[in-house]
Amino acid sequence: MAQLIYVLNGPNLNLLGKRQPHIYGHETLADVEANCKALATECGLEIRFLQSNAEHQLIDWIHEARETAAAIIINPGAYTHTSVAILDALNTCEFPVFEVHISNVHKREAFRHHSYVSLRADGVIAGFGIQGYELALRRVSTLVGK
Repeated sequence: MAQLIYVLNGPNLNLLGKRQPHIYGHETLADVEANCKALATECGLEIRFLQSNAEHQLIDWIHEARETAAAIIINPGAYTHTSVAILDALNTCEFPVFEVHISNVHKREAFRHHSYVSLRADGVIAGFGIQGYELALRRVSTLVGK
């Protein structure tokens, strides 16, 4: 059976391709999901790809992943900078966690330079566009094996 990887997406990522394309690009979240699924198949992994604008839903999925997954890739969106609750949930996970940001958050507003999620993340990828998800998935594949 293939290792299960959760790919979690936070608020406003459902608007990817429509919202501020000069920052986030023209690709949609459906494009990201298709790319991740294709790469997961190539790597012998299974993914559960999810998005929510609700903090509690992301936390519930993290709790679910603790019991079923081999890793989490998370783009927490704006919750990156505000959610101790998501950090606390991720701290309960005993597997790799990777934080992904489409834009380079360090080139943006000062409040975006701090990440609660980074305090738990085993790696952070920012500024590589939607390819950041694939980079994280390749790293997870290396860590969890086939």
